[in-house]
Amino acid sequence: MKNSILFITTMFLLLFGTSQLQAQNINSKKNNYLVLSKNIQQLKPVLLTANELAKEDGKKYGEFYVIICGKTVKDISDNPDFNALLEKAKAQKVKIFVCGISLSKFNINPETLPSNLEITPNGILYGFQLIKKGFFTLTI
Repeated sequence: MKNSILFITTMFLLLFGTSQLQAQNINSKKNNYLVLSKNIQQLKPVLLTANELAKEDGKKYGEFYVIICGKTVKDISDNPDFNALLEKAKAQKVKIFVCGISLSKFNINPETLPSNLEITPNGILYGFQLIKKGFFTLTI
């Protein structure tokens, strides 16, 4: 019984502590945005939108994330147009993620992806986690 209570308490503290660490990176008092996209062709208008929202929000502008999921992950490797958009995203401080599940499903080697593209193990799960943190979301 004593070991069970110790185990449950330890697990609670680990889980609570982890969620606190993740929350520190995102300022919930700012406007944070997430776009879940199934088409890399949409990245250009998304970056234009991020730029306009940054102007509109001023000091209230927070994070802007894009998660790329689905079969469009096949169009990322060795794509100079996409690489140019990734550089624009980096300059605008827009973080671009790709879904690890999609990469696996379509047999894409993560080493063939641009280095400034982040992989999230499960794009849909990460999207829901960001929604729970107050991100405004759009799926395109």
